[in-house]
Amino acid sequence: MEGRLRQALQRAEEVERLLADPAVARDPAQLQALGREHAHLAAIVRLADRLSRLERELEQARELAGEADPELVALARADMARLPPEIEATQAELHELLVPRDPHDDRDAIVEIRAGTGGDEAALFAADLYRMYQRFSERHKLRWEPMSLSDGTLGGIKEAIVAVRGSGAYGLLRRESGVHRVQRVPATETQGRIHTSAATVAVLPEAEDVDIRIEDKDLKIDVFRSSGPGGQSVNTTDSAVRITHLPTGMVVSQQDQKSQLQNKLKALEVLRARLLDRMIAEQEAARARDRRAMVGTGDRSAKIRTYNFPQSRVTDHRINLSVHNLADVIDGDIDELVDALRMASRQEQNGG
Repeated sequence: MEGRLRQALQRAEEVERLLADPAVARDPAQLQALGREHAHLAAIVRLADRLSRLERELEQARELAGEADPELVALARADMARLPPEIEATQAELHELLVPRDPHDDRDAIVEIRAGTGGDEAALFAADLYRMYQRFSERHKLRWEPMSLSDGTLGGIKEAIVAVRGSGAYGLLRRESGVHRVQRVPATETQGRIHTSAATVAVLPEAEDVDIRIEDKDLKIDVFRSSGPGGQSVNTTDSAVRITHLPTGMVVSQQDQKSQLQNKLKALEVLRARLLDRMIAEQEAARARDRRAMVGTGDRSAKIRTYNFPQSRVTDHRINLSVHNLADVIDGDIDELVDALRMASRQEQNGG
């Protein structure tokens, strides 16, 4: 850890110098990237300073413990009992920050939720996941900005695309990508039979212009008339937009905004995020082709979690962890699962 800490402190000084450089100030993309890095390094510097102070206090307490004054000795012994746990906790927190991080973790996220197999029940479950992630995001002071919403029947959701904005949004949510399965008795079931249905979640890092450059010649843009709840205010004009990225065949449609321009901008934002996610996935596949896929790579073809309502149990299949507080989980209290997945990913990175 000492070597990583030394490098981080040196990099913090370098970033401070770069942020003061007028040339950097004229480059918005570089300024934004350095700003994110500075926020992360500043936390490391604060913890390193605190650790040094606590260690000095412990050293002084050990020296005072040998004094003749009984009051000083009593104070010293109290410090010797208090300080080691504080030092250990600070070291653990510092170690967490020093583990090599994905450079995209600090970014905003694009979250896509879609109903899968199961008809109306799958759409209702997708709506449950939508509310779960919304409440989780709000607990972590992240902004939840719906971009596109396609309603299903009975209050369910066929598809939702949301921007989650705030420091570390993608890093916090990235391991939620995959197939989520629910087991429960649907409201429409008259004989009390348990049904199994599913919804998919995709969490993408929001792309910046510097990551993905999209050429106009690579786009086919179609406009059409908005329909449904999202297009009620504009359903007399051709304001909805469908963008096809010709090199990859990716298609993004957007109709929830009130003007064609707004829909086009939102669609391009989603397209950039999907292209960046594809690029990251290809890089990861190249690195991991001959070994077991690491926890948190977001393989959406695999079932990652089951929500069993009759037993109030949620099981994450990637780390074989079950919790028995399903009502709290559905209400957005998924920190235990998120933290356990992050820890498993850290251990995998460190080879242990």
